[in-house]
Amino acid sequence: MASILDEYEDSLSRSTVLQPGCPSVGIPHSGYVNAQLEKEAPIFTKQRIDFTPSERITSLVVSCNQLCMSLGKDTLLRIDLGKANEPNHVELGRKDDAKVHKMFLDPTGSHLLIALSSTEVLYVNRNGQKVRPLARWKGQLVESVGWNKALGTESSTGPILVGTAQGQIFEAELSASEGGLFGPAPDLYFRPLYVLNEEGGPAPVCSLEAERGPEGRGFVIATTRQRLFQFIGRVAEGAEAQGFSGLFAAYADHPPPFREFPSSLGYSELAFYTPKLRSAPRAFAWMMGDGVLYGSLDCGRPDSLLSEERVWEYPEGVGPGASPPLAIVLTQFHFLLLLADRVEAVCTLTGQVVLRDHFLEKFGPLKHMVKDSSTGHLWAHTERAVFRYHVQREARDVWRTYLDMNRFDLAKEYCRERPDCLDTVLAREADFCFRQRRYLESARCYALTQSYFEEIALKFLEARQEEALAEFLQRKLASLKPAERTQATLLTAWLTELYLSRLGALQGDPDALNLYRETRERFRSFLSSPRHKEWLFASRASIHELLASHGDTEHMVYFAVIMQDYERVVAYHCQHEAYEEALAVLARHRDPQLFYKFSPILIRHIPRQLVDAWIEMGSRLDARQLIPALVNYSQGGEAQQVSQAIRYMEFCVNVLGETEQAIHNYLLSLYARGQPASLLAYLEQAGASPHRVHYDLKYALRLCAEHGHHRACVHVYKVLELYEEAVDLALQVDVDLAKQCADLPEEDEELRKKLWLKIARHVVQEEEDVQTAMACLASCPLLKIEDVLPFFPDFVTIDHFKEAICSSLKAYNHHIQELQREMEEATASAQRIRRDLQELRGRYGTVEPQDKCATCDFPLLNRPFYLFLCGHMFHADCLLQAVRPGLPAYKQARLEELQRKLGAAPPPAKGSARAKEAEGGAAAGGPSREQLKADLDELVAAECVYCGELMIRSIDRPFIDPQRYEEEHLSWL
Repeated sequence: MASILDEYEDSLSRSTVLQPGCPSVGIPHSGYVNAQLEKEAPIFTKQRIDFTPSERITSLVVSCNQLCMSLGKDTLLRIDLGKANEPNHVELGRKDDAKVHKMFLDPTGSHLLIALSSTEVLYVNRNGQKVRPLARWKGQLVESVGWNKALGTESSTGPILVGTAQGQIFEAELSASEGGLFGPAPDLYFRPLYVLNEEGGPAPVCSLEAERGPEGRGFVIATTRQRLFQFIGRVAEGAEAQGFSGLFAAYADHPPPFREFPSSLGYSELAFYTPKLRSAPRAFAWMMGDGVLYGSLDCGRPDSLLSEERVWEYPEGVGPGASPPLAIVLTQFHFLLLLADRVEAVCTLTGQVVLRDHFLEKFGPLKHMVKDSSTGHLWAHTERAVFRYHVQREARDVWRTYLDMNRFDLAKEYCRERPDCLDTVLAREADFCFRQRRYLESARCYALTQSYFEEIALKFLEARQEEALAEFLQRKLASLKPAERTQATLLTAWLTELYLSRLGALQGDPDALNLYRETRERFRSFLSSPRHKEWLFASRASIHELLASHGDTEHMVYFAVIMQDYERVVAYHCQHEAYEEALAVLARHRDPQLFYKFSPILIRHIPRQLVDAWIEMGSRLDARQLIPALVNYSQGGEAQQVSQAIRYMEFCVNVLGETEQAIHNYLLSLYARGQPASLLAYLEQAGASPHRVHYDLKYALRLCAEHGHHRACVHVYKVLELYEEAVDLALQVDVDLAKQCADLPEEDEELRKKLWLKIARHVVQEEEDVQTAMACLASCPLLKIEDVLPFFPDFVTIDHFKEAICSSLKAYNHHIQELQREMEEATASAQRIRRDLQELRGRYGTVEPQDKCATCDFPLLNRPFYLFLCGHMFHADCLLQAVRPGLPAYKQARLEELQRKLGAAPPPAKGSARAKEAEGGAAAGGPSREQLKADLDELVAAECVYCGELMIRSIDRPFIDPQRYEEEHLSWL
């Protein structure tokens, strides 16, 4: 068999496209150019399937990409459109004259029902070849089937509805399981539910559709020739197995709601549009005698599933008369009517015919048309040919239709990805709102278009709609790009001028108080809008000028706060002597630079509050930059002024731990001038080390001297270690203070003695107090009675010094005895040393022939060697190598020098005469060879390399030299 999906033949059919509003060149509007370079493909494209049936086609159904057609009276052809080259033929096995009346295929494409004219029904499953008759269905001429989209699967249909030519609605369920000879039948049950009636009695059930809504609600729509019935009810949770019986039972006593029309075709057909497979349908179209009833499906409505209903009359030449429609299918925006010789597509929005597709007579009259909801393809057939319609971009020009209907929201929805069309819709909507005097809405739409800015602005100005103009300008401002700074500056200035003019006109009018407040709030919203913040910040200078020109100081401050231009806000408050408000702004925003700038002004008016704010700022402020303000403020010399300055400086020193010399010097000056009692305490707290104090010692000394604070001067002298000056000045204040100063130079006894002599001279000569002088003598052990005697006058008797002289003599006697004991100990020590030296001269060591060097482990007697008292023995060259790394650099240099001189010295002579000559020559030219060897021995063999200090000093040295670590590491691998 030839392929089912080959390209169609253009010459076999002719079609007329009547799609209004689809020109080949788009509408240029406001800067958009939309010229189409290629002819756009039509929405509905017909394709003839390259297929010649062996017998005439009596029925065709398509669902879920599965196509089934009956050929003649006994052949069923099934094709999986995904495998079009593998058709499947099934023989129905009928020997009688029964013909195929209708076929029904479920949404999954798995269950096929074949209704025969003999009131029999056959069942075929997609996965089986066996045609199985449905015994329970016999005697019923099936006209329609309502599939269960919620519960239907490939193995079972779930509860379904069956409509017959006698007006009866049955409930049934089919199973695909194939048993043996005695296995279960496919029709699990088949029971009646309801009978549909018209005026003359029961009427054929032409269409059946069943749907599930939210919250467990069920809907069934059934149609007869003239009526459309709705069955609406609630299905209990977990009651799916009960099927539809409960839904129809609610209408046992009264008929369901229905729509009726007078004319009749003798049949009718219902079509649904479902956007996605297994989703809820959104629209319906009912083909009946008076036309096509079209509307939306709303499962959320309690009383009726249908909404927005409208009857579209049949196009001219179509109707119950000469050319009745045979079938109908529904797409998103069109319904297609099948006539005997053509297909006509009607727009559901306007009722206009957009396609009239005629078929050639050689194919015969058209029989039926169906839609595959899974793919969206439309299928039509005659007895000898099959055609398929592709639906391409059906919504491409819907926006024009909605635009002509003034349904702008829908028009924008369907052209959202086409900027040129969207601009056209927005411009039309803006013009429409402007004509309707809905100026604000018009301004919002105009702002989104590419229309000329000047034209729109003049339009609102001529209409005296400043509010709408401001809305338009605001939205235009929000849409500007960062590079469009000039336009942003102009727009922000214009908007500000509009608001200020409006506020100025309304201010003072008691009748317009509410309007004034609303305008003021809108103006403030504009100034504080995050969308406009960038442009307002860039134009803040011009806006401040406008605010100043209108004298609107309230909004000037408001705008400055928004722009965080707090300097301008604080300056404004200071100019109007609102110093506390200015300080509140400073304290709230904590900008150190603003504090530095405005502190000289604020401290003259609110010093205490300003110092509190400084303290609250803590380390954020640099106290050095606040000193000028404090200096200017404290120049008046009043106690309150000085106390505030001292309070902040003490906070900086004691709390913040400031170490800057300028701060400490200024605090010293404040203490010296205003709080002398705190001066000495501060100096003593700072300490007595000249390297740890943070003030300038010379400045402090000069400052204390100028203000006559002698005790403070004495302390500074002590810190400077000028003890003589400290004692001299302390003697003018207090002798005890001088004594404290005299004891300070602990390491310099001569100076201490000199200082105590000064104190003694002062006490004897100035105060003439012998007892105090004797007390000084007792306080300082360095002073003797003979040092103090010259200071006493001649008339003083020895009785005053008797006790002191006796004490001095006792001390001398004790000192002499100590010296004698030390001399005896020194003599005994010298004798012990001489005895030890004698013993050392007689010590010796024994070297055996088998003894080896402690370093190289070779026999010791082979080369010159050293023997230590600890028992270690080394070759001379081995000891030299072991000692050299541990010697200091200068000793290593000395070692090399001795080795060089020893190598250059002449060898020892064998004769006595020549030896004497060699000694004489060495004495004349330098050290002898023996002397060099002695120096070398002293340097190398002073101690054992293993037992002496050299080994102790090398305890932190690594066993392997870091420079040779890699080499050693590799040698172990």
